[in-house]
Amino acid sequence: MSRSTAALAAPLLAVLAFGTTQPAAAQDAEAGRRVYNQCRACHTIDAGGRNGVGPNLHGVVGRKAGAVDGFRYSASLKEKAEGGLAWNEENLRAYIANPKAVIPAGSMSYPGLKNEQQMNDLMAFLKANS
Repeated sequence: MSRSTAALAAPLLAVLAFGTTQPAAAQDAEAGRRVYNQCRACHTIDAGGRNGVGPNLHGVVGRKAGAVDGFRYSASLKEKAEGGLAWNEENLRAYIANPKAVIPAGSMSYPGLKNEQQMNDLMAFLKANS
């Protein structure tokens, strides 16, 4: 292998060995606000805001599941909440990606968010409003 070929091959080998040279996608709360528009049909996020079809999501990150006063949660979600379910980032990600996998008999009809960048951005938005 010539010296110039070796010089070109080294970066390619590094990419193959370590995946990508691109950094992980950052969270963007403003982009997350746009992703949140999918949630607005059922949820509000304003501090002190009303409940809709779903509970108000202001302060959801870190909140115990089933804790919004005045909202009628499904029996399935109440059971999970009594078992200690809290909406940390890991649980929220799992729930938003596939609500029925986390709470099988829950009442949330959302099919799930599959796009990882949108999920990252939505998490940034939810954190900014918690």
